[in-house]
This record gives sequence, C-alpha cells and structure tokens, in this order.
Amino acid sequence: IEISNGEDIVTWEFGHILENYSPADYDEKYKVNRLEDLPIVPEKWQMKLRGPDVKKQFGIIKELLEKADTIVHAGDPDREGQLLVDELLDYLHNTKPVQRILLNALDEKSVRQALSDLRDNREFEGLSNSAKARSYADWLVGMNLSRAFSIPAKKAGYPKALRIGRVKTPTMALVVRREEELKGFHPLTYYQLQIDWRYHEGELIRSLWQPDENMDGLDLDEHLIDRKQAEALLARLQKALHPAAVSKLEKTEKHDKQRLPYSLSALQVEAGKRFGYDPKTVLQCMQQLYEKKLTTYPRSDCDYLPENQFEDAKEILACLSVVNEDFSLPVQNADLTIKSRAWNDKKISAHHAIIPTREKCDFNALDEKEQNLYRMVATSYIAQFYPEHIYQSTKIWIECEDETFLATGRTILQEGWKVLYKGTEPSNSKDDEIRALPDIAEGETLVYQDGDILTKETKPPARFTPSTLLQAMKEIHKYVKDKGLKEKLKSVSGIGTEATRASIIDSLLESDLLRLEKKHLVPTEQAYMMMKFLPETITWPDTTALWEDELEDIKENRQTVEEFIQGKLSTIESCINEAKWLKIEPPKDSVLCPDCQNPLIRRKGKNGYFWGCSNYPECRKTYPDKNGKPDTEDNTIECPACKTGRLRRLKGKYGYFWGCGNPDCRKNFRDKKGKPEIAPHT
Repeated sequence: IEISNGEDIVTWEFGHILENYSPADYDEKYKVNRLEDLPIVPEKWQMKLRGPDVKKQFGIIKELLEKADTIVHAGDPDREGQLLVDELLDYLHNTKPVQRILLNALDEKSVRQALSDLRDNREFEGLSNSAKARSYADWLVGMNLSRAFSIPAKKAGYPKALRIGRVKTPTMALVVRREEELKGFHPLTYYQLQIDWRYHEGELIRSLWQPDENMDGLDLDEHLIDRKQAEALLARLQKALHPAAVSKLEKTEKHDKQRLPYSLSALQVEAGKRFGYDPKTVLQCMQQLYEKKLTTYPRSDCDYLPENQFEDAKEILACLSVVNEDFSLPVQNADLTIKSRAWNDKKISAHHAIIPTREKCDFNALDEKEQNLYRMVATSYIAQFYPEHIYQSTKIWIECEDETFLATGRTILQEGWKVLYKGTEPSNSKDDEIRALPDIAEGETLVYQDGDILTKETKPPARFTPSTLLQAMKEIHKYVKDKGLKEKLKSVSGIGTEATRASIIDSLLESDLLRLEKKHLVPTEQAYMMMKFLPETITWPDTTALWEDELEDIKENRQTVEEFIQGKLSTIESCINEAKWLKIEPPKDSVLCPDCQNPLIRRKGKNGYFWGCSNYPECRKTYPDKNGKPDTEDNTIECPACKTGRLRRLKGKYGYFWGCGNPDCRKNFRDKKGKPEIAPHT
C-alpha cells in the first residue's frame, strides 16, 4: 500500500487507475447505438475510476496527497508513464508542487543518482499532452467506428458488435492478408544442379550451379524451371575432357556478437518457438518471477542494460552459480572482464532488459514454465560474459565447361557464447548444410566426382502463431503500405506496447475475429467481412506512423491537443458517412427470416437461447433455438396479449410454461397438457 522512510512516503498506482468515460457516461442516449448520434465527440473529456478494485488504493493516494508538502512523480520515463500519474493529479485537483524523477533502473545506485537530479514536472507537460492526445484520438476512433460499422454488420446478421481500433484492426488485417496470400499461392517447381568435385587426397567440395541471369528457362526470381537444361549440363560435365578450376576464392572472418538480453517481446517470440508458449502465458509467468524478486520488470521493450549495472554482475553470477548444476559450469566459465554491447546507456528506454536479480532462486520451487523462462533469462545474461562467436566464411567459385559453380563453407574458430545454446534451440537447416572446406588456392584444379539435380518447390508464407504475430506487431515497419513511413514505424518499435500486444491478440480471439487452428491464427468470416468495407486508413499500420509525427509536435509544443483531435475528426466523419450507405453480405450459413428475408441472429434471453430478426424493431419475429439453429417451422401460437409475438413452450424452474418471444411483451402462460392455458382471467 505504501512505504515510509522518515518523512518520505512512497505509494503506487495499478497501471491506469483512471479511464475515459464511456459514451453512455456522457449521455444515456448512447446506451442505444444509432448512426444519427455519431460522431460522439465529448465537449469536455472526463475520467472515472477504472473499477472497484482500485478504489482502496485511490483513497490512500488521495489521503497522502492531502498530507504531502511536495509530490515526486515517479512514473515510467516515457509518454504513457508521464500521463498515468499526471491524469490522477489533475483528477484530484492537485495544486501542490510536483517534481519529476526519471528512473531507468531500480538498483540502489541508479535510484540515488536520479534522486539527486529531480526536475520540475511542468517541463514534461508536452510529453503528457502527447499521451493525452493519443488516448483521446484512440477513443474517438474506437468508439465511433466500432458503433458505425456494427449497425450494418448487425443488419446483415453478424451477432457480435465489431471492435475497431487503431492497433487492433491493422493487427487483424495482418492475419487476413497473410491468409489471402496463402489462398493465392501456387507452388512452383524449380531445379538446382548440385555438383561434388574431388580435390587431391579424396577431399570433396560440394557446389551449386550458378545460372546466367540472361539464360532461358529462368523465372523472375532466377529459379531454373526447365529441367532439361540441368540434365544437359550434367551430361556435359560427366563427359568433360578438362578439369574444373578455382577461379576465385574469398575468406572472411566473421564475428557474432553476444546475443542481447531479452525484452518482453523477444522473450515471448522465442519462448513461443522453443516451448510453444503463447505470449499471454509468458507474460503471466514473468510477472510471477518478478513478484518472487527473481527477475527484473517484465514489461520492458528494451534489450539493453544501464552501464552502472555492470558492477552487479559478480553478485548476480554468484547467485546463479548455486541455482543448480545446469548453471554452475556456465557461470564458472564466464569471464567478468568481458563487457558486451548490452551495457549501453544510450539505448535504455523506460526500462532495461529482463535479467536475473541478486535474489537466490529456489529452482525446484518453480513450476516447469517458470523454470524454462528463468533459464532463458539467466542464460542470456551469462552469455554477456562469454567471448564473441568467431567463424571463417569461405566462398569458392569454380569454372567448368564455361559454367560457374559456388561452394560455401564455414569453419568455427571460436565457439564463444554459442556454446551455451547448443542443443537448446531448433537447428538452422541452412547452417547445418554449410560445412568446412579444404584449404585450396585460386587456380587449383578439381575433378568431377558426382552430380545431382535437386527438385525444389517454392514455399508459401507461414501462417501466424500468437508469438509470430506479436513479433510482426513489433516489426510492423515491414508491413506498411507506404514504404516512406517505414523508418518512422521502426523508430517507435511497432504498434501496441510490450504490455498490451498479447492482450490485443487475445481480444481478437475473444471478439471472434481470429481463431486458433493447430496453434496457427486464421481469420474468421467476420474478419474477412470487415476487410472488404473498412477504409485502408484503418486496416494499414501507416496511420500510427503519421500520428507519431504529430504527437512529437505536441510533445515539443508545436501543436495543441485540440488541433490534433480536430484533424482526426474529418477522417472519422468520412468513415461514418460510408457506414450509412453500407450494405454487407450476410454470413454464408445465415438463415433468413421467413417474414422479411433478413438474417436471423441467435440471442440469449432470460429463458435461454432464441432467434430474432436482424431487422428488429421493424420485424419482431422470434423463433426457438433447436440445436443451435432457428426452428422456423410454424409450430408456435400467436400471443393473445400482443398479437405480434409467438408463444413457445419453455422449461422453467417449476416445470413447463409458455412465453411470448416479443421482447416488448414477454407474457407467460401456464402449460396445460402441452398447450398454453389461455383463459379470460389471464
């Protein structure tokens, strides 16, 4: 709840304690969704407590603010961290002086250094305003467009309200576009000519033929699609009168630097590949490890470490050495004089990379998932104290019969940090095929030994899994429509945040826009439907890049929040106008209302499921549910009370009765030998 130290008191929030009003909070008329009420634009933005679970902490903060002389804002040193505290201080009408502490790390040395450099919180007003503008604009997009397009979708027979958002919708669109790529993909067979050459003393050099880009029989990707040409060349080589010769030799020493420690996204992606864990599971487990004080803050978007934490390495490694035998030898072989690229203050964002703490770990007390993730985090930290992986890359160009062949090889000179990962990662098939080559010089000759025509097939793009979709969200710059915006999206680390990406994917599943099939994400019919009519400004991630330029202007006080919002309203109004005239095709398996030919929608009432017309209230017809399908046979009885609804035999707590399906009537009648008892007194 709070920590006291002398006259100083520290307390905290649970993320955002406040949230924006919903439309119905501003006006009760918005409880009903009508196109004529759109767009909804608050005259004055208001906030409320996020829920009952924050009331107690809110009361504590309010009480402490009343007692305080000075307030120190200790939110994360980024846009959202600034707003999170500022909005609460504004909500409580604080007039007391506020100082700002900028903390990138929570070790004692970093905290003392930050405390000695407190700044006036007013210096960060622009940063706070940029976060506020982003929040308001996302609200306007989500609330207005979700409502606008849900109305024609509902009339078409889609039961669930659409959920449209600046981040959510482009994420859904990634999966839809990938699926369309797969549907339009036609595998192409092509051929490679693989030749083995004999060097002296029986050593073999394996090579691949390099076709001339101007020759016939190649596709646009320079794949050989004419097998006869490969067969003809192979026959020539088998009968060659002259040996082959090495025309060019290239040797390069390459260094693979130590892999960086993990950000949350990087950990979620790799844990998904290695163990099949979904992003939400990884976040939950890392939160548990964090609460057990075994690893640092989990929701980090950074994979670097503060330079002043390098001194902690000896103590952290000492703790790891006694975790169990799996850690003792790797720690024993670590070299504390090595300082990898991970320690770099210029690369630190709101948090540093996820690493083990100085807390001793009872490894056997962790469950299997926690053990696996702790081991991944610990290994990536230990790797910082191992040498670079060094290998010699060799390329040999061979000439024979006026044709060129290329052999590639790799000789490991120093295993370095990669020794820690042997047997723990999926093998890279391409790397496995690269072998060491014999020591040979330019001009030396080779003799044809054997040849083979390899039949290959172009591969379709892989379907997204939750982990790879999360990676795509972080690397969204690879998927922009306007390539000129690529660098801007790269600089903001994609769409969504480390803390929200997994929940966005979950919400797409819960909203019936995506579904899981054998661990792969595929779009639903509703997702395809949305992609057909939603404007491109909503389905492509380019909007985020354009927003970032304006949000930077707000941060630097070159633009106001009001100007930013006004610019977004014209796009929102244009989308709403499109929705007014939109006609959406009904779902493929929809059943039409016998009366008005509009799709029926399955609904849940107080007496169970039933089917109602999507054209309600113009058509008030309802039908009983029969094994998940509407029973449209006319075996019901007209309600004598409203003359519109139909009576259905239902089973209640005390036996059978007959109820009217008209939601405006809902009259009930006693059951008498399977018939409704309709007497004058009723």
